Amino acid sequence: MKGKNKEKFQTAERVSEKPSDNFVFQRSKLAYCLAAEKISGKVLEIGTGEGYGAKILQPKAEAFFTIDRYATPLDPALAGKIHFTRAKVPPIPFADKTFDFVVSFQVIEHVYYDRFLIQEIWRVLKPGGKLLISTPNRNMSLTRNPFHVREYDSEDFSALLWAAFRQIESGGIAGNQKVMEYYEQNRQSVAKFARFDILDLQHRLPRQLFKIPYDILNRINRKRLLKEGNGLVESIRMEDYFYTSNIDNCFDLFYTATRAGKSSMTLW
Repeated sequence: MKGKNKEKFQTAERVSEKPSDNFVFQRSKLAYCLAAEKISGKVLEIGTGEGYGAKILQPKAEAFFTIDRYATPLDPALAGKIHFTRAKVPPIPFADKTFDFVVSFQVIEHVYYDRFLIQEIWRVLKPGGKLLISTPNRNMSLTRNPFHVREYDSEDFSALLWAAFRQIESGGIAGNQKVMEYYEQNRQSVAKFARFDILDLQHRLPRQLFKIPYDILNRINRKRLLKEGNGLVESIRMEDYFYTSNIDNCFDLFYTATRAGKSSMTLW
């Protein structure tokens, strides 16, 4: 439990419903609502986070399993309906051909062995089973995020998935004018902070050392935008985001991959 609390203090990556996170939370919520329209049968979520996604997905599944590196305070009302496993992936601690769907949102950018994880997802899916997966679009990133091992553009992400899967639908989550107004305010605010980084430490510091200052500044920036945004941050709703096949300027890449045939992925 001590390790879990330490990670929560250090990182803003585990998005919550707090007002300063609203811009990201509403976007994340849409991804889960889109997934809830597609899933059925036996479902695995990789990356439980704060548990709000599991709450959206579970009613649509015959059996729902979720896995996370850290302990997750799930809604007591869902006790017995959600099967939680605490584990670091990869590997995935389930047998071959177990699940009809695997859902993994905003996780793979944190995983060092991303190819191994994709292979493992392919392994635990039943033939014809589907992976629903999202990750931040590198083209829309405003600064280096030390909590991410890497970020992907659409070409990188497609290549990663094509190595294991033979049927892929590419898409993304974008925002309307209100969302883009916040994004521009955020971009300008981040640029102001970056001006003080005269030694370019954000790119020169090792990833692990940069995590704490990044998280502190990230939190300060979000709270500043909340306070000075004239209600813009709180006004953003899930409906201000939408799924699109035009992925160049989307915030998150959102792909669906189907297990068909054999995987030819080489891990190393």
